[in-house]
Amino acid sequence: MAETVKLKSPVDGSIYVERPVASDREVNAAVERARAAQVDWARLPVAKRSEYVLKMLDALLAMNDEIVPEIAWQMGRPVRWGGEKGGVEERSRYMVSIAEEALKPMPASNPKDGFRRYVKHDPLGVVMVIAPWNYPYLTAVNTIVPALISGSAVILKHAAQTLLVGERFAKAFEIAGLPKGVFQNVVLNHAQTEALLASGKIDHCNFTGSVAGGRAIEKAAAGTFMTLGLELGGKDPAYVLPDAKMDHAIANLAEGAFYNSGQCCCGIERIYVHEKVYDQFVEGFVAETKNWVLGNPFEQATTMGPMAQARFADFIREQKAEALRKGAKAHMNGKDERDKAGSPYLPAEVLTDVNHQMSVMREESFGPIVGIMKVRNDEEAIALMNDSPYGLTASVWTSDIEHAVAIGDRVETGTVFMNRCDYLDPALVWTGVKDTGKGAGLSRIGYEQLTRPKSYHLREKI
Repeated sequence: MAETVKLKSPVDGSIYVERPVASDREVNAAVERARAAQVDWARLPVAKRSEYVLKMLDALLAMNDEIVPEIAWQMGRPVRWGGEKGGVEERSRYMVSIAEEALKPMPASNPKDGFRRYVKHDPLGVVMVIAPWNYPYLTAVNTIVPALISGSAVILKHAAQTLLVGERFAKAFEIAGLPKGVFQNVVLNHAQTEALLASGKIDHCNFTGSVAGGRAIEKAAAGTFMTLGLELGGKDPAYVLPDAKMDHAIANLAEGAFYNSGQCCCGIERIYVHEKVYDQFVEGFVAETKNWVLGNPFEQATTMGPMAQARFADFIREQKAEALRKGAKAHMNGKDERDKAGSPYLPAEVLTDVNHQMSVMREESFGPIVGIMKVRNDEEAIALMNDSPYGLTASVWTSDIEHAVAIGDRVETGTVFMNRCDYLDPALVWTGVKDTGKGAGLSRIGYEQLTRPKSYHLREKI
């Protein structure tokens, strides 16, 4: 009997989707099609490749009414949030808008008479995207769009939790009339994925997921000399200073912590508050957290649906229990009969009296729980913000922009926010440090990551 991937919905535990795993022969055929199609695809002008991408985008946006409930069934996000079309459109259109400039040949900085010297941005070839379930469309377009516009072919392997997303992309590209083989969606198991990466037939892989997953990708690709982009999560901190606009900080940090049930790579997982405003902040934050309603994701009143899998919720329960044993205080004591071991339904939680001996303040939670610590000054806040194996984003909440920059310069992170959080600006590079991974996405730098420099040194006069 053929192997299948079964998608268990967190909404009610039912099997929502089941798909056959591709055979090894089908995988090899997909790679061969991609390799063959990429040659002619790369010969098209950037404007023509961009045109196909924009047609795909229009087709995908037209499916949004169907996509929104699919997302709810697959990973639990409430329908009231309307899916991911806003971010998908913003990122895609921005990368199209800068493509001609970003991909044009770069002349040598010191012209020489009798010579024409420049660097071209050659496509990498076949790019594999291994996309996660938490923002299944947004994370995928970060690489799919610039890779295609750069002239590479793309093979998408989406997370088992969001199987239908890959099919939606494939359908949108079919509607756009994309040449056969330039984009393909495949369903693979872990062993097949590792074998494909080890085969030497993939030129670049972009993976978003866990640190353990990133290490498995690196191990599988070892010796192939393929390039890798790895975004492996975060433990993103916030620092609230005395001059912060408190209502704004509270509302935005609560959203940054609890939106998508906290299942965000750049979500807020720990907050450091200056002692002068600590009590005021905690009181307001706890009150704001009570506005986050756990429930059926198909009901408009619901702002937090179930986590994607019960084991993710159980991990948060373990983190909370450990913190309480070590002296933490839990502030959200409302009883919910669904909040029990083995259930993906988990209410938001706020912890105080926390410290860095508790895993909830150092290990990625990826769920609706946040710890709040009192700090005496900037030095203490910066030291604590850096006391993490991750470095994706960090936010500073203050009315003094120069002060925010000075703090940001000392924080080990890929992005520094002031008075906002949990947002990806396509004009700015998306990257991280430490166990958050390596590589970069979006912006002009994203194109550089998805192309290979090729120098031309041409003597015109002999």
